[in-house]
Amino acid sequence: MIGTLNMSRCFRKGLHVIGYVTIGTNDFDRATDFYDQLLAVVGISRLWQHESMAAWGRSRDEIALCITTPHDGNDATVGNGVMVALRMENRDQVDAVHAKCVELGGADDGKPGPRGDHGFYGGYFRDLDGNKLNAYLPG
Repeated sequence: MIGTLNMSRCFRKGLHVIGYVTIGTNDFDRATDFYDQLLAVVGISRLWQHESMAAWGRSRDEIALCITTPHDGNDATVGNGVMVALRMENRDQVDAVHAKCVELGGADDGKPGPRGDHGFYGGYFRDLDGNKLNAYLPG
């Protein structure tokens, strides 16, 4: 347990636990081009880039997705059990992001559709480095 942080109060006040998520790449230029095109499908653009790191999001005040080449100089590797979930506004966006990923050379890792019985809708895919992501609409 971390201190006495009241998580429900944080969410009510608009404070988020996650500020950004970073995934690794072994080909920075290819990855930035991939995410520029993939996220443009839902109106998300690159917020910033410097040296070997870049970020995408709706604004600097919201959660961002970042890519980077590893600081230690070793190859980026895919984490087993790690997945980044990209929240969409509707099912059409889920379908469009999944389709765009495959079009750009990414891999289908679960076609878009309902999951479970609570209204969740998601499509799973892997980027050009093998990182697992999903586009989803919560139930």
